[in-house]
Amino acid sequence: MTHSSASHNEILVGIDPREVSVPVLAWAADEAVRRGLPLRLLLSIPPMHDTQHVDTTPQYMSLRAQGEKALATAVDTVRTLRPDLPVTTQLLDGMPAAVLRRQASAHARLVVVGSRRLSRPEEILSAGSVIVPLSAQAECPVVVVREAEHTAHHPGRLVVGVDGSEPSQAALEFAFEEASLRGAAVQAVWVWQRPVIAFGDHQAALDERSRLLDEALSVWTRKYPDVPVTGEVLRGHPVERLAQASEDALAVVVGRRGRGGYTGMRLGSVVHGLLHRAHCPVITVP
Repeated sequence: MTHSSASHNEILVGIDPREVSVPVLAWAADEAVRRGLPLRLLLSIPPMHDTQHVDTTPQYMSLRAQGEKALATAVDTVRTLRPDLPVTTQLLDGMPAAVLRRQASAHARLVVVGSRRLSRPEEILSAGSVIVPLSAQAECPVVVVREAEHTAHHPGRLVVGVDGSEPSQAALEFAFEEASLRGAAVQAVWVWQRPVIAFGDHQAALDERSRLLDEALSVWTRKYPDVPVTGEVLRGHPVERLAQASEDALAVVVGRRGRGGYTGMRLGSVVHGLLHRAHCPVITVP
C-alpha cells in the first residue's frame, strides 16, 4: 500500500555525488508538483572505517565537500526545472542504502533514485548498490530512473504487472493513482508461466486468469473512472513480457514480491529482472 498519512509528506531523492542526474531530478520534481509535496534531496557519506567514531580524516572531509557541491548543483537544477517547488537538502553520515531506507520509510510518500548502467547486472547486484536493498526494504514506493530515459516525452501509459497476489494489488493501487495524477492510461499485464498443457486446458487457464484480472481491475476502475485501462493475459516469462511492454511506457509498476518470488527473498525475481531489463523507470511498491 502507498503511504498517504501526514507523516509521509515529501518526495525524497537519493543524490549520487559522482554525477547529479537531471532525469532523476526531473521525474521527482514533476511528481512532487503533481502531488503537492515538497522535495527533499538526500546524500549520505559512507563511513571510512569505524562507525562508532567521528571520522575527520582528509578523505572524509573531501567526501563531505563533494557531497555539498553535488547537493548545491541538484538544488540549482530543480529550481531551473520547477522554480516554485519547495526543495530542501540533507547531508548525512551512513551507508547510502540504509540511510535512504530509514528516511524514506519515516517521511516519504515515495523515493526516487537513478542508475546509469541498469543494463549491467553486476552493478545492480553489487554490494555498494543502493537499488536492490532500497527497493527490497523501503516502506514506500521506490522509483528507479534509468539515466538514458527521456522521461518527459514518453507516452502517457503505465504498465503494471499483475499476478493475483497481494503485492500486485498494491501495485495496481499505485498505478491507478499515478495514472490519474498524470492523465495517463494503465496497461495491466498478467503473465502466465506454466508448462505446456493440452489446448483445452490451456484455454481454460487463460480464461480463468482473464476473469481474475478483470475482477482485480474492477476495484480500481470504479475508484478511478477517469483512467483508461487495458488488460491482457500473456504466456511467457514475466520479466521478458513486462520488459517488452515497457519499451514505450512512462513507467512499469510491480509489487515487491509476487507469486514468482523465491521463498526467503524480500525482493521478487521479477523486480530483480526488470531493474536491468526494463526500458523505462521501474516503480517497486511494498
